[in-house]
Amino acid sequence: MMKRNALVLAAIAFGFGSASAADPATIDWSKIKPVSIGLFYPGQSSYEWLRSPEHKGADADVIRGDSCVSCHDDATAEQDLGNKIVKGGRLEPTPVKGKSGYKALSVQAAFDAKNMYLRYQWKTDNPYPGTEHQYLRFDGKEWKVWGFPKLDKVVQDNKQPGIYEDRMSIIIDDGKVPGFAQQGCWLTCHDGQRDMPKQFTKEEVAANALLTAIKKADVRKYLPDTRTDPKDWKTGRSVEEIAKLKADGKFVELMQWRAHRSYAVGMADDGYVLEFRLSDAGKDMFSGNADAKTHAPKYMWDEKKMGFKSITADSQARRGNLFLVREQNVVPFDPNAGWKEGDLIPDYLISRQDASGSAADNNAIASWNDGKWTVVLVRPLGLSNADDKTLKAGGVYNVGFAIHDDNITTRGHHVSFVKTLGLGAKKKVDIQAVKLP
Repeated sequence: MMKRNALVLAAIAFGFGSASAADPATIDWSKIKPVSIGLFYPGQSSYEWLRSPEHKGADADVIRGDSCVSCHDDATAEQDLGNKIVKGGRLEPTPVKGKSGYKALSVQAAFDAKNMYLRYQWKTDNPYPGTEHQYLRFDGKEWKVWGFPKLDKVVQDNKQPGIYEDRMSIIIDDGKVPGFAQQGCWLTCHDGQRDMPKQFTKEEVAANALLTAIKKADVRKYLPDTRTDPKDWKTGRSVEEIAKLKADGKFVELMQWRAHRSYAVGMADDGYVLEFRLSDAGKDMFSGNADAKTHAPKYMWDEKKMGFKSITADSQARRGNLFLVREQNVVPFDPNAGWKEGDLIPDYLISRQDASGSAADNNAIASWNDGKWTVVLVRPLGLSNADDKTLKAGGVYNVGFAIHDDNITTRGHHVSFVKTLGLGAKKKVDIQAVKLP
């Protein structure tokens, strides 16, 4: 399943190679030293918690602007924190059975005249690749979403199965976001967000001028500078003030490789965090497959190509790669195809051809072997889009990494303390990208 030839085929199929860029499937990674980055389970350790008396003995240091690693500087700091938090307690009110508290992420970096290449490797909690995402299930009368992340109550109550794609993320700051170099992605994680303390209500969101203005129905990652009170999501600045922050580059880049919604077409999505977690301009490679009015699927598998038009929960097909890819294996949904209770069709349609604009900047190739993902992210240098960081040779960037696996999302990930990434930089950094010949 997903052998190395998947990397090569993806590179050929999606045209990564060019006269000025390396083919990421053929880079000799054995010549580039890997850096091991410790990632730990953070639970509900939000921006607000770090600055509260509950963060005993350290809240004043955090408020002063000290770095996380000024205290958490032991060699085993990430293991100790993650293994403690994941078991439950004040930072994890709903512990997930069997969840690991720590992961070692191997990172290798390279660049050429055109791209940056980041090669990630990590061991998954599950003995299989997490390429499944939620489905649409026919209950005999209508189609409903089936499969939810493990932190959702319906999964904890055994009313739904835990199904969610594996995910690898990187946040990048070019030095323009105050505090990120010291405290990393905790600047983006707040009380009020999904699965966090004091989670938003629909009424609170509807009454919020900022979220109403940007047409959002929940609370997700944001940076403190977008609020008049950095510790209260309800105190959003004006749209004009946020536009000025964006124009000044005071946002962080967020790139995510997804094992269901981007893997199948050799891409990674491109977004950023400012007043919300936002996608870049243009269109992502994935879109919803449910009709807004009927909730029935828009597309189904092409039975002539797949051997089936849908699957069931106990289908042997679930051991394969179950993607709906517009260019490869789908036909329009037929409501009169004799659907039976329990039939499943993916809730997302994936298409490389549909992706466009700044949202389609990033490529990625991947394979899963012997319990481990290998993902190579390909990011162009020199982008001048308003929603991208302009990466360049010689540059140094503050970065944070996150992994979601074991059918989970939101805070159920593993995260790193902030690190530095250099693209052939002259100064000392945590991860030094090697210039390719």
